[in-house]
Amino acid sequence: MTYDISTIGEGQIRLTCFKGERLSNANQLRMSAACSEANVAGLLSQLGRSALWTSRLPQGELTTKIVREYRSVGVDVSNVVLVEKGRTALYFMEPGEYPMPAKVSYDREYTPFRSIRIEDFDWEKMLDTRLVFVTGITAALTPDTAKVVRHFVDEAHERGIDIALDVNYRSLLWAPEQARLVLEPIARKSTIVFCSRTDGQVVFGLEEQGADVCKALRERFGVETVVSTDQVAGVYYSDREHGEMTFPVTPVPVVDRPGAGDSFVAGVLHGFLNGDVLTGIHYGQRTSAYALTHHGDLTRVSAAELDIPTTTDIVR
Repeated sequence: MTYDISTIGEGQIRLTCFKGERLSNANQLRMSAACSEANVAGLLSQLGRSALWTSRLPQGELTTKIVREYRSVGVDVSNVVLVEKGRTALYFMEPGEYPMPAKVSYDREYTPFRSIRIEDFDWEKMLDTRLVFVTGITAALTPDTAKVVRHFVDEAHERGIDIALDVNYRSLLWAPEQARLVLEPIARKSTIVFCSRTDGQVVFGLEEQGADVCKALRERFGVETVVSTDQVAGVYYSDREHGEMTFPVTPVPVVDRPGAGDSFVAGVLHGFLNGDVLTGIHYGQRTSAYALTHHGDLTRVSAAELDIPTTTDIVR
C-alpha cells in the first residue's frame, strides 16, 4: 500500500479570541488552519507514517494557508480538489476561562465541500492504504458529505482495509438521533472506534460508566476495539483479547485545547498500525498532553521529543 492512513475532511480557518476576550468585543484574532482528519494525518506523518488527506476547497489565499499547513508536516495533499469559486469554511473560538466554558461559532455554510459528490475524488488513490480514517464531523455536515463518507467506508470494507471511526459528536452540527442513524452502520464496519463516554451516552443512549461504556459499544457494534475518553476521569479500552482497561489521566496546564483529541487519536492509531493499540494509548496520552501546550489545531511534534518509535515493529 502507498499510504498508512487515508482520510477526508473539510479544511477550515480557525479564528481564536485571545484569553480574556469574547468574540463580540475582540479586536484581534489568532488565525490557524483546522481540520480534525488532517490533524490526525499531520501528527501521524510526523511520526513517520505516510498520510493522504483529501478535501475539496476553493482557490484562494485562505486555502493556500490550509494546504501549506498540512503539507509542511509531510501530509500528501495531492488529492485535494481545488475549485474556482466558493468560500472557505471558518470557525471562531472563545477559549473561555473557568467558570465560563469555551465557545465555538461555525461559519461553514455554502462551501464547496458541503456539496461533494462521490465522483469528485480519486478513489483508487484514497483506497491505496492500510487504514481509512473517518469522523462524525464530516458525516454531520450535509447528506452529501455523509454519503461520501459512507462510500469511503463501504469501499474500504469491501477491499479488506482497516477502518477507524472517531464519533466526535458535535451538537452544533446535528442531532443525536441523526448522528446515530448515520454513524452506527459505519461503526459496524470499523476495526477500531473512538467514542467518548459522553458521546456514548448522548448519541447511543448508553448509561454505562468507565470501561463498561467501551464494552457496551464494542458489543453493540460487533467491533474489535473501542477506545473512550472521559476528560480527566480516564481513558477506557475494550477489545476481545484483553477485555476492559482503564488508563489514568494526569491533568496538565492548558494553553490551547482544540486538536488535543485529534492528537490522542493519532497516537493510538500509531500504535494500532504497529499492531499494539495498548501501547498506542500511551502514545496518545503523550501526544495529547503535548498538544495542550501550544496554539493551533495541528500538533507539531517529533517522535524523538516524546520518545515514540517510528519503527513498524511491534512495541511490547
